[in-house]
This record gives sequence, C-alpha cells and structure tokens, in this order.
Amino acid sequence: MMTNGVVHANVFGIKDWVTPYKIAVLVLLNEMGRTGCFCLCCREKEKHRTFLSPFAQGPDITLTKLYKLIEESCPQLANSVQIRIKLMAEGELKDMEQFFDDLSDSFSGTEPEVHKTSVVGLFLRHMILAYSKLSFSQVFKLYTALQQYFQNGEKKTVEDADMELTSREEGERKMEKEELDVSIREEEVSCSGPLSQKQAEFFLSQQASLLKNDETKALPPASLQKELNNLLKFNPDFAEAHYLSYLNNLRVQDVFSSTHSLLHYFDRLILTGAESKSNGEEGYGRSLRYAALNLAALHCRFGHYQQAELALQEAIRIAQESNDHVCLQHCLSWLYVLGQKRSDSYVLLEHSVKKAVHFGLPQRAFAGKTANKLMDALKDSDLLHWKHSLSELIDISIAQKTAIWRLYGRSTMALQQAQMLLSMNSLESVNAGVQQNNTESFAVALCHLAELHAEQGCFAAASEVLKHLKERFPPNSQHAQYGMLCGAEVQCDGAMHDAKYQSLNSLITGTTAPHSIEGLVRKAVVLQAQNQMTEAHKLLQKLLIHCQKIRNTEMVISVLLSVAELYWRSSSPTIALPVLLQALALSKEYRLQYLASETVLNLAFAQLILGIPEQALSLLHMAIEPILADGAVLDKGRAMFLVAKCQVASAASYDPPNKAEALEAAIENLNEAKNYFAKVDCKERIRDVVYFQARLYHTLGKTQERNRCAMLFRQLHQELPSHGVPLINHL
Repeated sequence: MMTNGVVHANVFGIKDWVTPYKIAVLVLLNEMGRTGCFCLCCREKEKHRTFLSPFAQGPDITLTKLYKLIEESCPQLANSVQIRIKLMAEGELKDMEQFFDDLSDSFSGTEPEVHKTSVVGLFLRHMILAYSKLSFSQVFKLYTALQQYFQNGEKKTVEDADMELTSREEGERKMEKEELDVSIREEEVSCSGPLSQKQAEFFLSQQASLLKNDETKALPPASLQKELNNLLKFNPDFAEAHYLSYLNNLRVQDVFSSTHSLLHYFDRLILTGAESKSNGEEGYGRSLRYAALNLAALHCRFGHYQQAELALQEAIRIAQESNDHVCLQHCLSWLYVLGQKRSDSYVLLEHSVKKAVHFGLPQRAFAGKTANKLMDALKDSDLLHWKHSLSELIDISIAQKTAIWRLYGRSTMALQQAQMLLSMNSLESVNAGVQQNNTESFAVALCHLAELHAEQGCFAAASEVLKHLKERFPPNSQHAQYGMLCGAEVQCDGAMHDAKYQSLNSLITGTTAPHSIEGLVRKAVVLQAQNQMTEAHKLLQKLLIHCQKIRNTEMVISVLLSVAELYWRSSSPTIALPVLLQALALSKEYRLQYLASETVLNLAFAQLILGIPEQALSLLHMAIEPILADGAVLDKGRAMFLVAKCQVASAASYDPPNKAEALEAAIENLNEAKNYFAKVDCKERIRDVVYFQARLYHTLGKTQERNRCAMLFRQLHQELPSHGVPLINHL
C-alpha cells in the first residue's frame, strides 16, 4: 500500500519512515540548528524539547496547521521555514537529496549542533537512515508526495485568507464557526494515513493518559474509535490499540464492544508473546487468568453478575493450577463483591484483608468498626500506596475517608478530606495544560463537597461546585453520572424545602434511575408530606425488606425513621416506639453517631406526643450536641424547634413567674430555629415556627409581636399548601 510517498507493510516492520510532514519537521530542526536554538540554557532547552516532542513523535498534520504551531511557539523561524519548504517543493528532486545530505553535517565538528543521543539527534538519525534505505522509485514518489503536500497547504492558506475576508463582512460569530469547521477537517485529513510504530505508541500513550487524567481533552469517543480502527486496519495484532479501544468503549457504556476489545487485547498479547518474554513460559497462563479476571470485573461493572461469576470461577481455576496467590487474592476480593448478598460475605472479606496484608496488596474494609480502628486500617493501606506511589489508590483512599466521615456524621472531617483530595497534585507526570486528578475519586469528592455545602444552606456555593463538576465531566464522559445524580439530589432537597411537591416527580425520576433505593425513599417522603399514608407505608415496607436483604444498614435506619414518622403522623406514636428502638440499636451497633442522634431526636418527639416532655428534654440533651456540631442546617432547626416544644409543654405545670421565663426561653429557641430554616429557605417549617411564636406571644400578652408573627403566618399559609396535618405531629 502506498501512502504519503512510502510503502507500508501490514504490521510495524519499520519503526519510522519519511513522510512529507516529517521533511517539514526536519526543515524546522535544521533552521533551529542554524540559528543556534539548541545552544541555550537548560530552561530554554527544556522549553524547546517540550515544543519539539509532539512534532517528532505525534501523527502527521497538515502544512497549514504546522505553520500555525510554529508561529505560536517560534515566530522568528516561521518565515524562513516556509521559504525553505517552498524552494524545495517548487525546485527539483536534487534539492531534496541535497537537503538530506546536509543533515548529516549537524553531527560533525568538535561541538556539533545536535548530539547523537538527544531526542532531536535520534529523530534526525532515524530519518536519515530511513531515507537512505529508499529505492530510487520510492524517493521519486516521496518527492511527488512532498509537492502535493505543499500544494495542499498553499491551497488551504488561500482558502483561509478568502474565508477571513468574507467573515469580516458577515461578523465574528460566523468566522469562529468556520475556523472551527476548518480545524475539524484538518484533523480528519491529518489522521487519514497509517502511523509509524513510534507515532502509534505516542498516540496511544497520550490518549490513555488523557482518558485517565483529563478526559475532556482526549478525542471524543467516536473520533478516537475511528483513529483506532484506522490503526488496527494496518496492524490488527497491535494489542495496546485493542486495550485503548476497550477503555474508549467503557466511556460510552458499550458492553458488547468493550468485551470484544478486551478479549482481542488478551488474544493479541498471547499471540505476540509479549507476556512470555517478560514472564518466561508462565506468561501464557498468566494472560489467560488475568483475561478471565478482567472479564469478570467488566461484567460486574455492567451488572451482569452471573456472567461475572462464571468468568471469576475460570480465573480461580487457572490461578490455582498455576499457584498464583496474587491473582487468587484479586479473585477473592471480586468474589466478595459478587457475594455480598450471602451470609458469609464478611468472612470472605476478613480473609481477603488478611491475605492482602500477607501478599502486600492494598485493601480497605469496614463493617461496624469504630472510627479510630477503621482509620488505623486505612492508614496501614495508605502506607503501601505512598510507598509505591500509587496515586490512583491514594485518591480512592481519600475519597473513601470522605464518605466514611459522612457516614459517621462528621461533616467537618468529611469536608477536610474532600478539600485535601481536590488540592492534591498527581504523583504522575502529565503534560502542561492537562488537568490532574480527573478521576472517579475526584468526581466523588466534588459531589460530597456540593452536598455538604447544600446541607449548610450554601446553595450558591453548591451550584458553583456542580457547575465546575459539569465542566470537568461533560455528559459524554464516563463519570458524568455522578454529577447528574448529585445535581438531581440537591434540586430534590431544594424542592422539598420549598414544598414544591408537584415538581418533585421529574426530579425523583432523575435520582431513582441510577440509584433506586434513595430515589424511592424520597418518593415515600413526598407521599407522606402529601398525606398519602397508605401508599407511603406500602412503599416503605417494600424498601425495608429490600434494604435488609442487601444489608444496607444506613438505608435500613433511614427507612425505619420514615416509617416511625408515618406512624405518628397517623396519630399512632406508640407503634412508632419499637421501630425507633430498632433503628437506635442498629445505629449504636454500627457506630453511626449522627443517625443515632437523629433517632434519639425522633424518640424525644414521640415522648412529647405521649405527654412526657420532661423525659423528652433529657433525651434531647443526649442528641443535640452532635447535631449542632456536624448536622445539616435543617436538622439543627428541627432540633431547636423540638426543644422549644418540650419547654412549652413542660411549663404547663409551672407557677406564673417560672412559666413566663420558660416561654421566653422557648421563644429564643424558636428564633434560632427560624434562622436555621431561613438558611435553607424552608418556608413550610418557618410557617410552623411563626405560628408557634404567635401563640406564645399571645400567652405572654405581647400583642405587637403576636400580630407580626400572625401576619407572617398568614402570608406563608396562603402561599404554601396545607394537607391537614396537626402541627404537633410534625417534627
């Protein structure tokens, strides 16, 4: 096959060949040598090395784009490079031959312009060697291709000039659109031919690095797949290209194509003998068992658990035959992931952690342990991560700590961990202009940060974080679902605060699809708020059974709290007490302090309804400190509102002076609760507070304050819907 003036084989038999584009790069290097650009200080040399590396290793580009890049980086050389290329292309064949003869002089002399072992020197030597191996007919075809390359560049320059002249008359917006179209067409033209081995390796490593660190700067999925297909057309046995195709298909959740590419990667790895060279005779079996293990992980990611278990069994069988304990440990970890529904899953997890310590594999796990013991376990794992500079696992560990602190109800510590991850620099070297830490852990940390700000009523800051999250992870990226889910949850909470129950249906659908349990819990809460108790009870019972089956303790406690709230809204507080005690027992068992405090808050409210406010106040003293320290603003307001209710109920038996003092204290607590509710714009609860304040002011004989609260209550009552739920039955 003839492309760009040289003959290409079906596989990479030649590491580098001469193309018209590379001749243009050689002209640039020659001009830089003549002007003394290589005899500079270390900082300038590093700058030029960074500038020249994509030219020497990257794919061919059009002459017009090459001129633009030279003008941006070395404007003093742009004119001389254009003149030399023009003289060579419009001259004769002997001009190109004389040019390659003169290139050898770059290495001559006591102080040569270029050292043979430098990046530029190696590139020049490869090009000179490749040119010297060409036959006369191939040299003639190369020169013809150079002339065509130059003519296409000149034609494009004229078109750009005409386009700029036309765009001035039609406006700047149209000009930007046309320039964008031209750049897209240039990329399509530049990547139409095959790449050399070095170009292909550079392209694959560059795209793989971008997919890991900054997916937005990588080629779009369709364009990248087109380039990979073009690459595999000339070399079907290029294993690394199949693996990049696998990663690219994962971005768009294409299970068939990703499975196909993964299998082809391991097939080519075995056929080319790459594993055997590095691992001896055992390399063949190693590829087979890790192929099965990766296939199991792929199926698990897409939710195909039966296929994943079959592939995992195959990996275990081959690993046992080869006595590969490391592979067996990885299999054990995935076996736990697949077997979480079984009763022996925690036994598997404990065994997995013990084996991981023995073989030096980092693992993390927790199940009802105290925070200090869990953090000690994570610390031991982090030591291995930092020792081996495993930056991705370090990010995952910090993201897990953020989630764990939130699970324990320590929002301040969770915020600190999230900000630590966002401010960290990657341990891996990336090119300039590439964002770092654009991984799944980064997306999760941003989601935690947005939710934490929203919980404290900082909706503007949460909106900025979500906006940044959307920019970092656009809709076509593989981690965009986290931002979409987080945004929908924040909007759901805002709509709940505003009592906009009609608009919640679409938002709940957005949270139900990717995360069914939380979405259905929100739906049950909305049904309760709309006084549809029967439907809410049925939904909560189904959720409770499901969460108990999958052992999601956090959601079990949340569902139990919703069930208890449903009972006292239905004037059945005695039935709610056993449910609350069950939730409290689970919270204590799993050390979930914040959920335990919220459960105690609900128990105190149940005691208030049952007519024992003194015991309710004593319970509140146990629960209110963690809520005021680390709780959400809405929960702080609920706690202070409940304190005021208990104070009023307890003051019923006081003598007049003490009663008046107790009511004044209750009014102060109500003002604090109202300020908390105002931060999250929860008008429904503000209405309840001002109603309660108006009653207290009336009892104290403060007419002016009573009228002010009564007027505010009337405004909010007309604005908000009312479902006939008694005020005392609402926490």
